[in-house]
Amino acid sequence: MATQPVRPVPGGVEVRLHVQPQASKSEFAGLHGDRLKVRIQAKAVEGGANEALRKFLAKTVGVSKSQVELVRGPTSRDKDLRIVLGENAPTEQIEEIRQRLLKASGIQPGKE
Repeated sequence: MATQPVRPVPGGVEVRLHVQPQASKSEFAGLHGDRLKVRIQAKAVEGGANEALRKFLAKTVGVSKSQVELVRGPTSRDKDLRIVLGENAPTEQIEEIRQRLLKASGIQPGKE
């Protein structure tokens, strides 16, 4: 069974990504295995692509960049990020963020 690319976790949502830096524009590009593929315009130099990725995800789901944390993969193309909504975040808010990410990446819920 494949791991879901976007899944609820206590206090937020975890996102599994495959990142392509130095793209012509920042955008989602469907699935790459069991991860969402994201093209990021920034170069992978001195954390530039990681910061651009955090900003891109924050804008996509409507949270501040400080709420998007890099959990795993700072120097890898495969990265896990967490969108932190807080300990007492309602289940509905977590699900809304999950749905926004799936919609933005062009994946129908249940098909991920």
